[in-house]
Amino acid sequence: MDSTENSGNGNGQNKYGGEKLKSELLTVNMGPQHPATHGVLRVEIKTDSEVVSEAIPHIGYLHRCFEKHCENIDYRGNLPFCDRMDYLAAMHMELGYCLAIEKMIGTEIPRRAEYIRVIITELQRIASHLLFTGVYAIDLGAFTPFLYCFDQREKILRLFEEISGARLLYNYIWIGGVWNDIKDGQLARIKEFCESFPAELDKYMNLVGQNKIFVERTANIGIMNAEMCYNYGATGPVLRGAGVDWDLRKKRPYSIYEELDFDVPVGTGEKGTLGDCWDRFAVRQQEMRESLKIIKQCLDGIEEGPIMGKVPKVLKLPKGEIYMRTECARGELGYHIVSDGGKVPYRVKAKSSSFTHTSMLPEVAPGLLIADFVAVIGSIDIVLGEVDR
Repeated sequence: MDSTENSGNGNGQNKYGGEKLKSELLTVNMGPQHPATHGVLRVEIKTDSEVVSEAIPHIGYLHRCFEKHCENIDYRGNLPFCDRMDYLAAMHMELGYCLAIEKMIGTEIPRRAEYIRVIITELQRIASHLLFTGVYAIDLGAFTPFLYCFDQREKILRLFEEISGARLLYNYIWIGGVWNDIKDGQLARIKEFCESFPAELDKYMNLVGQNKIFVERTANIGIMNAEMCYNYGATGPVLRGAGVDWDLRKKRPYSIYEELDFDVPVGTGEKGTLGDCWDRFAVRQQEMRESLKIIKQCLDGIEEGPIMGKVPKVLKLPKGEIYMRTECARGELGYHIVSDGGKVPYRVKAKSSSFTHTSMLPEVAPGLLIADFVAVIGSIDIVLGEVDR
């Protein structure tokens, strides 16, 4: 093992005249089955007492060969595998894959389908951030917010179950549109949710975000500044938490986002240092409010019409390649699809934001207490299905 020595006078004695005390670094495994790792992540931590000296993430415990599967199954058949990457935001996983294929084959998506896609994916963003809020509170010792958040998340999941038939892995967004139309009664329930949910968001910010203990556990902890985010390629709430105004829905708009009015929340260092755990928490809270604004505009503008565009029954992509990225709940997800002109992809590569953010942990960890390192892992909101793929 490595060893460190306490401060002394340089001649083998400490400041009291006695011999220097030596301490050895203790290696501790956090995970792969540990509530603070948000999935089957193993972090090898070297500690000097309660202080983390080094943290090494070990991934691969949830690897399902997604990219290899895609080389053996046709384009439509790969959609259910997309769901299983970020299983807490499966609608986002489907959308990026479909957009890439639709761009290659030149399919025009019906307006109603575009509106439905945006409504559904923004509801999915809210559901994902609700889970983050509730589970993050548990990480730091508070249980009650978890119950409040999951009560609201359940309303969204029940709606998804009505529309798609599933609560978690949906296979709802299809190449060319969506699988099933949304009924007027369901649109009315979405509107009711949008009207009642802001009061819930106020509750979370008062109960959790402004809580003295929570602020002390998150402010000035796990600082990921803009430079570090640029170096590692961080995206999503981690990048915006560092004060960087970057959101693909604004900067590189897709679907109908260019027609919608919404703001991009960024961290301000309100409670501590810009880019700390509290900023990442606050950005996600504000993002839920912006998602509500987007959904309301879609509810007002949704049109009658078909929900599927014209897509060949036997789907073959022209020879070539494409890279498509979308703004998901945890950051940017990119699909690089290579076609040789057949019914099966030659190569599919998914670029994961969760993988990128996990790689930042070794730089942030040194000097943190173990309990603070738990707060950092929770604040980047990773899903191991997307990390391992």
